[in-house]
Amino acid sequence: MFERPDTGDNALLVFVDANQGTPTRAPHEVDQAAALEEFVELAKSAGLNVADVVTGSRQKPDPRHFIGKGKIEELKLLLSTLEVDVVLFGQRLSPSQERNLERELAVRVLDRSSLILDIFAQRARTFEGKLQVELAQLTHLSTRLVRGWTHLERQKGGIGLRGPGETQLETDRRLLNDRVKMLKQRLVKVRKQRAQGRNQRSKSGVATVALVGYTNAGKSTLFNRLTSEKVYAADQLFATLDPTLRRLILPGGTTAVLADTVGFISDLPHELVEAFLSTLTETREADLLLHVVDVSDELREQRVADVDQVLNSIDAEDVPQLIVYNKIDRTGNEARIERGDNGEIEAVWLSAQTADGVNLLLDAIVERVSKHRTIGWLHITPAQGKLRAQLFDAGAVIEERVENDGSSRLHIDLDTIDYSRLDREHGLSQQFNPDTPALVASARA
Repeated sequence: MFERPDTGDNALLVFVDANQGTPTRAPHEVDQAAALEEFVELAKSAGLNVADVVTGSRQKPDPRHFIGKGKIEELKLLLSTLEVDVVLFGQRLSPSQERNLERELAVRVLDRSSLILDIFAQRARTFEGKLQVELAQLTHLSTRLVRGWTHLERQKGGIGLRGPGETQLETDRRLLNDRVKMLKQRLVKVRKQRAQGRNQRSKSGVATVALVGYTNAGKSTLFNRLTSEKVYAADQLFATLDPTLRRLILPGGTTAVLADTVGFISDLPHELVEAFLSTLTETREADLLLHVVDVSDELREQRVADVDQVLNSIDAEDVPQLIVYNKIDRTGNEARIERGDNGEIEAVWLSAQTADGVNLLLDAIVERVSKHRTIGWLHITPAQGKLRAQLFDAGAVIEERVENDGSSRLHIDLDTIDYSRLDREHGLSQQFNPDTPALVASARA
């Protein structure tokens, strides 16, 4: 065995096409080329220097080493000429495969899941994000614990033959389990706090709109464009990790809450889905999902399928979606709105970078989240100038009739959610006439 280094900046990438069946989506060659490119980008996003990339193919993975003996010898020869700290595999390895490969190559070996976990650990900024990442890492590490103690070799079992290595491993496993338990308890508290926030927004009638999409599709750039925020956005995978909630002002004065969530990726590690469940709940509880798609990506249909798969895993498949085809500035497409056969808006084409088509998206959001509107006549007194001003600012007044006593009757058309908010703020008492659908309401001073 070897002494595993604490850090590793130089990496050798190994990508093996282990074809286990007929491809069901895009052509297989394109799939693999895109997966390899994504793997290299993941390594660079983790801050690693890619020394070289080794590719290969197998009908099915070797149960002991994932790769064959010939490929192992090829890697040994290459490692003898390179200064490499870690060998990264573009597929998921079992704990035993990682352990066996480390013994053969005498260098640290990590798989794709470990790489993604490392990126998440680097990007976590909030207290909740750090808790979730640590929980995911410890869950992933629990099955690989034996590999970390190379200075305490495990001895064969038997009375009088159990050495300090086994004791150390048992102690380490107990400490790890205790830490996992503590992290889960803290996350339960965080989830309760998030649930309280969602309940308050629900009671106040404020709609929640969540951005979802494949990583690097431009969600954070669009979030900044819609909210005038300065959330970190870069042309790299998982540029942002922690969810961000901001107020979104829609045309007509309607308000909503916009949530920027973590980017999805194909074969997202199960540990991350479990750990980030509280964050992803914002997606599951949203009133509308803006599914951001990079229109310049040749595999955009596959990316959409990957995102839908994650949404299914968190029970968010029934949340209404609005497809946002982003980055039209790279393809020359025109900004436009697409409607389905039923007349409902299904997609918006835009560029978050240039803001072309963003106004169309805002109009589409208003239409999708404002299906129920309050229309009718509202009677207000002269003392309710604030209410009158709010209605005019929101563009909700269709007609105004001034009575002889100075009061006004306003013919209004506004979102039911906004009407409910005004009702709570100003104490509107409602009376509906069954003969006409119009609302007859008077406002208390």
